[in-house]
Amino acid sequence: MTTPQILIFSILAATMALFLWGRFRHDIVALLALMACVVGGLVPAAEAFAGFGHPAVITVACVLVLSQGLQNTGAVDWLARKFLPREAGRLTSMAALMALGALLSGFMNNVGAMALLMPVAVQVSGRLDMTPGQVLMPLAFGTILGGMTTLIGTPPNLIVSGFRAEAGLGHFAMFDFAPVGAAVAVLGVVFVVLIGWRLVPARKASGAEGFETGAYMTEVRVPEKSKAIGLTLRQFEDEIGDSEAQIVGLVRNEVRMTAPHGGRRIRKGDILVLEADVETLAKALSAFGIKLEEQVTSSDQKSATQANIDDEAEDEDSKRDEDLVLRELAVLPGSSLVGHSASDLRLRTRYGLNLLAVSREGHPPKSRLRTLKLKSGDLLLMQGPAEVMADFINDTGCVPLGERELRIPDKRMAIIAGTIMLGAVGIVTAGLLPAAVAFTLGVIASMLLRTVPPRQVYTAIDWPVIVLLAALIPVAGAMQATDAADVLARFLVETIAQGNAIVALAVVLVTTMFLSDVMNNAATAAVLCPIAIGIAAALGVNPDSFLMAVAIGASCAFLTPIGHQNNTLILGPGGFGFGDYWRLGLPLEILVVAVSIPLLLIVWPL
Repeated sequence: MTTPQILIFSILAATMALFLWGRFRHDIVALLALMACVVGGLVPAAEAFAGFGHPAVITVACVLVLSQGLQNTGAVDWLARKFLPREAGRLTSMAALMALGALLSGFMNNVGAMALLMPVAVQVSGRLDMTPGQVLMPLAFGTILGGMTTLIGTPPNLIVSGFRAEAGLGHFAMFDFAPVGAAVAVLGVVFVVLIGWRLVPARKASGAEGFETGAYMTEVRVPEKSKAIGLTLRQFEDEIGDSEAQIVGLVRNEVRMTAPHGGRRIRKGDILVLEADVETLAKALSAFGIKLEEQVTSSDQKSATQANIDDEAEDEDSKRDEDLVLRELAVLPGSSLVGHSASDLRLRTRYGLNLLAVSREGHPPKSRLRTLKLKSGDLLLMQGPAEVMADFINDTGCVPLGERELRIPDKRMAIIAGTIMLGAVGIVTAGLLPAAVAFTLGVIASMLLRTVPPRQVYTAIDWPVIVLLAALIPVAGAMQATDAADVLARFLVETIAQGNAIVALAVVLVTTMFLSDVMNNAATAAVLCPIAIGIAAALGVNPDSFLMAVAIGASCAFLTPIGHQNNTLILGPGGFGFGDYWRLGLPLEILVVAVSIPLLLIVWPL
């Protein structure tokens, strides 16, 4: 191998290692890889940021904005109420929910489709006497499967199309992915509905009272006359022992003690860090006369303010208190809350909201509640005025769990948003304009017609994904420029496939699926496309078969919670652990391989 080839392989190996480590965000890792290529002379400095103008990147950004228009106008809520049965049995309800999720994901961002249907899934689980996870995981997988059916269904499809065009073969059309993708999606949905959901671990019980989110981490303060004073921590736990609550920390005189000894006695003013479910928290508060720390602090601040206001203001404040609500919120991937604490966000002073508790499955808290850095998939127990809470949810990228008031769709605006999306899809399908141009026109129409307010256009775009794509496209180009992709392709063909084109096709598909499970699927597509083209060239066969194998494999990340954002989103609400996904994901991936290889050979013959 040449020096440039050794260098690009080293950079790719380090990049994948950082993706697997998960310490840094994917877009940061991608930028590091790009800068390493520039410094190493593999990517000309003048072309370092050419990826930001790549048609695939532009199209992904525009589709995200148009998806926001469908959400804003209530078009998807209308579809959910129209097509999801309210009184049907388990089989029909699951099939309808997954089918709607897959259909929406074909034409809008699949994370957005998942976020919109997630509260519906929670309600369906209660009605069917299933755990939330038994409905959430099938829905997540259904939305992922639906993305493989169209050009705009998922970013990997756009990346594959872009690499095909750069190879001189032209772009894939809007529905070129459908013959194989739709068949795989339909069979996948049927498998999950009939058999697969039974493989999902029933981690949390769900009943008629709504959604149980499992253990929260919260802080409670022991006031002067509390019955808890003088008890040991072990005695306190024994009093509520049947509820499986546990004390995971103690704060005394601003000093935090993690896993304090059970013989330590509780004093006035202590702050106990509890891990318990919502019902247990209520029991402890009433039994021992203790209070949530955030409510104590909020009351103290309010008392100081009340001393300086008149009776009329007091009456108005009391009215606002009557409107206080508790909401359980799931933090979406890409939310503005990720990486920040309640103190960083100034929740109380900026929004007038209290963060009462946090649920993070499998990760014991190591810091105070107000300084705990939030992650995607966290569940938040929030308190505040209903109107402010609604604005907070919309502004920060959270999903309310349990019962919610569905937005009343604006029929006129919903029709406009749907027409814009269908118009853009129609233009691309007819070949009148390239996808990037057609969807950019759609975004302009959305702004002019106010289905997406201009101020919301930039917040609707998932910028980490955009940066990731734009940074990795030049890196993938460096693989081609140095012939590193051809070297790796020849190795796979000669060593593993041993010259057999069908085996090579299976190797590409399985490799793509594996990498998608442990790193971002868009990044996987960008890395594998040059290799797939190189393998096809080495074998002298149709490259479309191998590019389609990359597209299918990149849309099948079912084994881990980190392979796809939708998998991450259900981690907390479903009560899942890292190893729970493969139970349904592995049979589903085997099914995908068994179905897609013959279909690829028929639809895209070698």
